[in-house]
Amino acid sequence: MGSLTTNLSKDILLMLVPWEEKDDKWRTRIQAKYPGLEIRWVNTGWKFPADPLPEAELHGATLLCAGLPPSPEEAKLLPNVRFVQLVSAGADRWLGSALYQNPDITFCTSNGTHPPQIAEWVIGTWLMMSHRFLDYAEEQKKGKWGGPTSLGVQDSPGLRMGILGYGAIGRQCARLGQALGMEVYAYTRNEKSTPESRKDDSYCVPGTGDPDGLIPAKWFHGPTKEDVNNFLAQDIDLLVLALPLTEASKGILGSEQFEILSKKKTFVSNIARGQHIDTDALLDALQSGKIRGAALDVTDPEPLPDGHPLFTAPNVFITPHVSWQTPHYVTRALAILEINLDALKDGKPLINVINKEHHY
Repeated sequence: MGSLTTNLSKDILLMLVPWEEKDDKWRTRIQAKYPGLEIRWVNTGWKFPADPLPEAELHGATLLCAGLPPSPEEAKLLPNVRFVQLVSAGADRWLGSALYQNPDITFCTSNGTHPPQIAEWVIGTWLMMSHRFLDYAEEQKKGKWGGPTSLGVQDSPGLRMGILGYGAIGRQCARLGQALGMEVYAYTRNEKSTPESRKDDSYCVPGTGDPDGLIPAKWFHGPTKEDVNNFLAQDIDLLVLALPLTEASKGILGSEQFEILSKKKTFVSNIARGQHIDTDALLDALQSGKIRGAALDVTDPEPLPDGHPLFTAPNVFITPHVSWQTPHYVTRALAILEINLDALKDGKPLINVINKEHHY
């Protein structure tokens, strides 16, 4: 019977997640897999800051799976937590949390749950804009057979996709871009000069991504503005922002960068965070025709206020931060959690561990 005893047998896993526990099949299976593990489930929703949490659920928790950070007062009721599994790919909302700032608590992300659906959003909006689907839709609403457009249709073979932030999402964008015939250039903060360094060690949905880092024709790196500008100057047709939000990456695209992109009239796709882009500079670039257009799933500010001029800027398509949505999200996030529970039990390396110096 000793083999049934795991080092999770006295743990309490607190699920502070933005979805209901639809049935107890997952809980039953996990508790059978790790005898003695207690699981508590609280649907927090995505409201930020979150509504007050029931204190009785917090006491004694040692493992935490969460979307939004608990309040400072609630965090004080979690002194025994040693591991936090986020259900998001980014940790930017957690940076001020005492839990995150505690060096003894390991944080892991759900990096890898998002690439299939977000990459489809990137390519879907690229095709929609480059083939002028919205313009034809307007003609259809008028009951007109519009005929060939003079607005400039563009297909993808021979074009260059630049990916600013070559993580899990960027790699799936690269996979789809390559399938369309694009050449892919990748940018990372740190140098990836060897085949081993170019591999992805995060969670990956089978059959997706670029796990071995073989797709990019060229790799670029560096933490400075000059490094970023050098990457942007590589005649990029489609620029995808897929990097985490940090102090270093805020405003990574401003007037100077849009001036560089104007050489090729780059199309900009942002599925990362709105604060990566200076909104006034983006508006100027769109209104003056410096860039071909933009697809934005995130904005600054967010949510974008009613009547904001970005809504009516030329050649821009905006969605309300929904590119992450998929019916498979919860299944993937729970799969990552289970992989890490196995690792905790067996004393093996975790996946998707956050580097708290760089916050990704």
